Amino acid sequence: MPLNNEILSNPHADRVRKIAGLESKSQRERSGRFLIEGPQSVREAIRWRPDAVTDLYVQMSGDDPQPANQTIAEIYREALDNPRAGQQGGLYIHGATAQVMRQISGDCQGIAAIGLTERMQDDPEDLDWSDHPMVAAFWQVRDPGNAGTVIRAADAAGCDAVIFVDDSVDRFNPKVVRATAGSLFHVPVLTMTTEVFLAWCAEQHSTLVAADVHGTPSRPPEQLPSLLGERGHMLEHSLQDSARLLTVLFGNEARGLPTGLVERADRVVAIPIYGKAESLNLATSAAVMLMSLAMSSHIGKM
Repeated sequence: MPLNNEILSNPHADRVRKIAGLESKSQRERSGRFLIEGPQSVREAIRWRPDAVTDLYVQMSGDDPQPANQTIAEIYREALDNPRAGQQGGLYIHGATAQVMRQISGDCQGIAAIGLTERMQDDPEDLDWSDHPMVAAFWQVRDPGNAGTVIRAADAAGCDAVIFVDDSVDRFNPKVVRATAGSLFHVPVLTMTTEVFLAWCAEQHSTLVAADVHGTPSRPPEQLPSLLGERGHMLEHSLQDSARLLTVLFGNEARGLPTGLVERADRVVAIPIYGKAESLNLATSAAVMLMSLAMSSHIGKM
């Protein structure tokens, strides 16, 4: 039986302390583990990346301990049916009291899991490309909520990978993981320095698009609608064809992209503002641009 029959009841136990400590980046780096909180993220981790999950913690209740609610019970049963459950080096399931679960995380909603960071390290040379390959890249994204939301937007747009460029937030930060709502386990998320990223784009013969509202004096931005044909078809001066990789690079939340990076892009594109808002935030900009490009490439295939 893959379920540990002993219900964890001591919120001050060493195991519980170590799990709660995964909120710290230094603890994540030392242990090689990260925390997955809440039903949505845990469910997607077990479904899509069970190889990266080592332990599942489930809130139990009642004299005959059972999962605390229906949602948790469904994930619990799915974990029990997972072929890795109970195997050495596989997935182990632990029941816990509500007090222990609150100590593990105030945001876990009665269920949490532990992932191995090493198993989530994707090789950029081994990416699987779709028919219309697209990568979303983010330079120095710092806010965990933004980072998680842009990963989710890239996943929704069908991006083949996400790349965090330069000094960005740790993608295993619990707030990042939670904000992806499970998308972290659907799409490869890579990290690169700026120069490695640019070299990788060149090696992949990728069209590099800088999403930048200002551009530079020598590279004023094109407006996104001008690059999209009627009913979503791309114009003749298309950003992408059916085979060439398109990489869209977004800048830091406060400072955007540095001039040097904008100058090295193949195209500079801005989203027009039709109302009185001064600008769009990073997460909204990423969602609008990535989904626009995705819908354009999928018209006629639906």
